[in-house]
Amino acid sequence: MYKIIGFPRTRAMRVMWLLEELDEPYELVPAMPQSAEVRALTPDGKVPILLDGDAAITESVAICTYLADKHGKFTFPAGTLERARQDSFTQFAVDVLEGALWTAAKNTFIHPEDMRVPAIKEVCKQEFSRGLKTLEKRLGSGPYVMGDTFTIADIIIGHCSGWAIVANFDIPMEGPVYEYFKRLRERPGFKAMKAKVDAAQ
Repeated sequence: MYKIIGFPRTRAMRVMWLLEELDEPYELVPAMPQSAEVRALTPDGKVPILLDGDAAITESVAICTYLADKHGKFTFPAGTLERARQDSFTQFAVDVLEGALWTAAKNTFIHPEDMRVPAIKEVCKQEFSRGLKTLEKRLGSGPYVMGDTFTIADIIIGHCSGWAIVANFDIPMEGPVYEYFKRLRERPGFKAMKAKVDAAQ
């Protein structure tokens, strides 16, 4: 059984969501970032951490990529053009969408107060909005970013959409991006993950 180390309302949600989609059992250890338990496994104190046997894997995108490749689901094979397109969407999510959200978070509650730049949050919101406009242009006609195939890129983007709501970033209330986010939230895997996150509060 896999073990996820990390408080649920973090990027651990991505790993939980994927394991629900894979229908793989897992144990959740709700450790906080920078806790002694987490620092014993990774020097930067970041979560989530996936334990697969004795192996500890860090960074949520790397964990999701590993699990999808290992189980041969929700990803395209490495070395294919489809995988390159999928990875392009994943990198877009991390660089553009998550980048704006993470910068805003660091300047809201993560950095020491005397190091925060509150004004940067409005810039981050604008960057996120521009990113959603780019996503709308890239979506195409399929239900997911890779057409008919649900992939880990959708999980990373979908997680960013939920993070944006919590952070009071603007999310479309109609149109293709709204419908796309709605489809993601309606997946049984997402609902199962969300129920476990809510129960762990």
